[in-house]
Amino acid sequence: MSSHKKNLSSASERAKKQPGKKTSSIERAYSSLMLDGPSRAASRAMLYPVGFSDKDFTKSIVGVASTWSMVTPCNMHIDALARESALGIDKAGGKAIIFNTITISDGISMGTEGMKYSLVSREVIADSVETVAGCQGFDGLVAIGGCDKNMPGCMIAIARLNRPSVFVYGGTILPGCLNGKLIDVVSVFEAVGQEAAGSISAKERQAVESCAIPGPGSCGGMYTANTMASAIEAMGMSLPNSSAQAAVSSHKVQDCRDAGAAVLNLLKKGIRPLDIMTKEAFENAITVVIALGGSTNAVLHLLAIAHAAGVKLTIDDFTRIGKRVPVLADLKPSGKYLMSQLVEIGGIVPLMKDLLAAGLLHGDVMTVTGKTLRQNLAAFKPYPKGQEIIRPISNPIKKESHLVILKGNLAPGGGVAKISGKEGLRFEGNARVFDSEEKALQAILAKKIKKGDVIVIRYEGPKGGPGMREMLSPTSAVMGLGLGKDVALITDGRFSGGTHGFVVGHITPEAFAGGPIALIKEGDAITIDASKRTLSLAVGIAELAKRKKAWKQPTPRYRRGVLAKYAAHVTDASHGAVTDDGL
Repeated sequence: MSSHKKNLSSASERAKKQPGKKTSSIERAYSSLMLDGPSRAASRAMLYPVGFSDKDFTKSIVGVASTWSMVTPCNMHIDALARESALGIDKAGGKAIIFNTITISDGISMGTEGMKYSLVSREVIADSVETVAGCQGFDGLVAIGGCDKNMPGCMIAIARLNRPSVFVYGGTILPGCLNGKLIDVVSVFEAVGQEAAGSISAKERQAVESCAIPGPGSCGGMYTANTMASAIEAMGMSLPNSSAQAAVSSHKVQDCRDAGAAVLNLLKKGIRPLDIMTKEAFENAITVVIALGGSTNAVLHLLAIAHAAGVKLTIDDFTRIGKRVPVLADLKPSGKYLMSQLVEIGGIVPLMKDLLAAGLLHGDVMTVTGKTLRQNLAAFKPYPKGQEIIRPISNPIKKESHLVILKGNLAPGGGVAKISGKEGLRFEGNARVFDSEEKALQAILAKKIKKGDVIVIRYEGPKGGPGMREMLSPTSAVMGLGLGKDVALITDGRFSGGTHGFVVGHITPEAFAGGPIALIKEGDAITIDASKRTLSLAVGIAELAKRKKAWKQPTPRYRRGVLAKYAAHVTDASHGAVTDDGL
């Protein structure tokens, strides 16, 4: 039979079955409105060519939001993972529809004008996932993210939609190896500084860059991707231990299939994301981020996700929780080990089990398994004896959080410091002022920065950048030059999860809004005090008022396009840099 005749025959059989009968249930709350009844015949007709059978119109429709792209190794494998989740959905009795959203690469765009689109992409991803799921009447969602902004972007959309959903992390990359030493992307950034210092040759730097990233997966330390994956799992929105799996592994394939089936279970039980994403769940996420020594970006992203979920979370909650939660993980960037090594000893679940036993986690919160966190953790074994990656609570790396919220006359609205303890708890120095990241990096690589300097990088905030670029290039250059303990850096921009050293970001109000950081002059004395949680400028009130009167707001750098729209709507960093506040 010809292909054309086969199609005609299939159409005839479908006509006889008349799949236009109206049905509705909690499991088809949205798809039934889109697909049921004679009036929705045209909608059904559009779906036969993409693989629907008559029976599929009676099933829960679950969207699979794939962030696949060949833009970056973080996401290059996610198309295959999306297909695995679709298989899990279909096998569990649902009907999967895979769709795509964007991704950008921080690692590639870092230090360039292109990096201004990075945080903006979080909002674009959230908007696009919400748009497709809302438009197409999906009953549930599996979202698969691999790079830094994919994860919070997907989670913001999940919170807005509030339809049964599971987030899947694309998994961590395996480390590169050079001369018997494990290396990763941050090794490359620091090699740039080492070459500038003359401690390695151009050939040695090229050797690092050529083998640091061996394949698919997200950056291999406790940088932003692994931090956010761990936070989302701790929040209960990912399956147990799914944040600690290699990108290319049988475990990650199974995780994707299980996530598909989990959504069908949530649909049957009527469990929605906002039943899971409570204030207690966010507190669990913060606790795990601290224990792991996670990225400063977690502050920004958790505030944004909480905003989408309608949960009242503030930067002060990070201080409150940080006073009682220790840093336990000896993970890069400030520590010794990589995420792949944590995977080998059991991931983050044994850590969470220890935190729960110590009364530092809320155990009775709901999760995407349909069980409580306490029930999920019960079956897992402790870490093997002798491992050195995760310290016992009785012997922490740092007794309090490494994420320190600073306030003072230089940051009235707050700033976020990443203080591992290795840098000390206090830094006093004189300001070296730069009105862009590029200018600061040029000075650092030209060896114009000396011991005792406080590098000030401003007009890089959410509105002023716009886009709040990450400062991994300058901070890595400082480390590469061997000045990590002798130089501080403050900015109204933000930091990569790979940043370490004495750094303070998210300074609010930002320079573009006329915040005190805009009024700093070359040579001004600045004090960072992690113990007192203060960031101070040694300039009197009268002098600051005089400078403020003389200050003029710069002309916006972008007048059209996505960056201009972002700058017009974005809130400050202390409120998550969200774009839908008060709309």
